[in-house]
Amino acid sequence: MDPLKRFLAESNRRSFLAGTLGLGSAALGTLLNADCLAAEIASDQPNPADAITTAAPPAKRVIYLFQSGGPSQMDLFDYKPGLAKRFGQEVPTSVYPAERKTTMTSGQTSFPVAPSRFKFKQHGESGAWISETLPHLANVVDEICLVKSMFTEAINHDPAATLFQTGSVIAGRPSLGAWVDYGLGSENENLPSFVAMTSNGTAKTGQPLYDRLWGSGFLPGRYQGVKFRGQGDPILDLYDPAGVSRQQRRRMLDSLAELNGQRSDQFNDPAIVTRIAQYELAYRMQMSVPELIDLSDESAKTLAMYGDDATKVGTYAYNCLLARRLAERGVRFIQLYHRGWDAHNNTPKQVRAQCNDTDQATAALLRDLKQRGMLEDTLVIWGGEFGRTIYCQGKLTDSIYGRDHHPGCFTYWLAGGGIKRGYSYGATDDYSVNVTENPVHVHDLQATILSQLGLDHERLTYRYQGRYFRLTDVAGNVVRDIQA
Repeated sequence: MDPLKRFLAESNRRSFLAGTLGLGSAALGTLLNADCLAAEIASDQPNPADAITTAAPPAKRVIYLFQSGGPSQMDLFDYKPGLAKRFGQEVPTSVYPAERKTTMTSGQTSFPVAPSRFKFKQHGESGAWISETLPHLANVVDEICLVKSMFTEAINHDPAATLFQTGSVIAGRPSLGAWVDYGLGSENENLPSFVAMTSNGTAKTGQPLYDRLWGSGFLPGRYQGVKFRGQGDPILDLYDPAGVSRQQRRRMLDSLAELNGQRSDQFNDPAIVTRIAQYELAYRMQMSVPELIDLSDESAKTLAMYGDDATKVGTYAYNCLLARRLAERGVRFIQLYHRGWDAHNNTPKQVRAQCNDTDQATAALLRDLKQRGMLEDTLVIWGGEFGRTIYCQGKLTDSIYGRDHHPGCFTYWLAGGGIKRGYSYGATDDYSVNVTENPVHVHDLQATILSQLGLDHERLTYRYQGRYFRLTDVAGNVVRDIQA
């Protein structure tokens, strides 16, 4: 036989392992010492408790009102009265260079200034300037801290939202809520520690919201957020089928846990342990969730405070009310996503519609938490993935203008949870294009949120693929100036 053909014929997997004692032994050793290997990997993980900096942090829980699409800062909070006289003038390239424009507007031949057509007034003892589109929030403005100097690098929706929710524009990292759950655990064994809910604006359009935004990434699966559906029962299969008693369900789960336990002992797969725990949580939720969503114990006054949509499943108002009920039952992290802020065309109409959908319920949530004595230890956050341009996208008229994506500056606000009340932080230039005072990056905001919960963002880490990861990656500074 030809020597080359003989070599190829004998070079199969079996002969390779048989003739390569070192590799075969290594593979066999790994299989025989799985328990030792698992223990070694586990011991290499940092203890999340080491990241806890205080036993009595100012905030015990978070309600994050994420406004998907990018709210227009100059139409809501960043008052620029001087722009009225610049209506229709070209935004100087020294202020807004061509390379910072998206492909949706970079081909325009003109970039005229589009001042906000909404009226602004000062409100509260703080004298904060608030748009006429937010009359309810204006009445509680002394409870909030406006951060007008937020900025980000991402200019498109998905990577920008992913950065805010996971600390990276690359999909697959653990979400903020998952990190909090990993660091602090749950306060209620009958409900998830992390719950996510979504709602749509009046226009019924918006950017996609993927489950990974509240996912656990490379953290164990038990830390991922549980999504409450926006129609029907919040959780599928919430009720036992007809003819199945609770005793039968309990026996079934006990038998299933025993089988899964055997597989876990055999393979040391953490996903199996997570599955056992999630089955048990699901069993307890069959009792706790029906009570949670039963609004019959809410007073007529409370329901009226949240608005006409307070009892309509899937609306923003309903989700805000449910967020308060979750918070008072010990849920650690509650994430609300509301779509519809992507106002490229008729911005005035879209902004007003979004505010009509959200303003009353947002203010009601703050009032409700305060009257129950919960605002002081509940951190409420409001904001989107970026802001909007001061130049007009499309045709500019006296009443209609469009706004493109703008990552250079935008506004967030925070309330409760040890944050200063009635305070405004940061500033932007005359065009609301660039931050001029106290810039706050996405990672700075994330570090501050963790700090309010008593967690050190630099020490809350998890080892994955040979390195230690954290929510804020290798950046982030706590914004001490807004802490009470």
